[in-house]
Amino acid sequence: MADLKALADAVIRGDQATAVNVTKTALKEGMAPKQVLDQGLIAGMDVIGARFKNNEIYIPEVLIAARAMKMAMEVLEPELVKAGVKPIGRLIIGTVQGDLHDIGKNLVAMMLKGAGFEVIDLGVDVSPDKFAAEAKARNVNLIGMSALLTTTMPGMEKTIKALQAAGVKAKVMVGGAPVTKSFADRIGADGYSPDAASAVDTAKSLVA
Repeated sequence: MADLKALADAVIRGDQATAVNVTKTALKEGMAPKQVLDQGLIAGMDVIGARFKNNEIYIPEVLIAARAMKMAMEVLEPELVKAGVKPIGRLIIGTVQGDLHDIGKNLVAMMLKGAGFEVIDLGVDVSPDKFAAEAKARNVNLIGMSALLTTTMPGMEKTIKALQAAGVKAKVMVGGAPVTKSFADRIGADGYSPDAASAVDTAKSLVA
């Protein structure tokens, strides 16, 4: 029998080969894809998130774990779709216009995928109009914006105005090194998170 604890452990260690093999074995043995996701991949990423929050591990370890999760997800995703398993939320994420930083954004995207969200990554330097157009076209219920430069933070406010003008109803969460809770409140964001691990909790509470 495939051992889902071994899958969670492989994710935590960042062992891509084992993560993929255990996922394949579990599916071959007829285990429900949702069970593999919840008890294997999400369980592993939950541990990573908690350790990251407690400063027990740092960004490189999180990225290595997230990569192992991503490789296993590539095997699992088609099966989840076939089984009709719905993601807990759909979101677009991007770094705002004029900002080319993406490590934090990528980390948040990976952590959200690991928590069962469907994530559409728009990349960096995303204009307010592009955020609005993609949010409408893809019918998302959450939008994540990141900025790493104080000079690009006003792009968040412009994007929120563009979303409102386009009639987008999705909730907006923001983050990035210079971004604060009071700034997020001032520009009308629905959620703020200081780091990638907290972003998962924020996202879950916004789609609940």
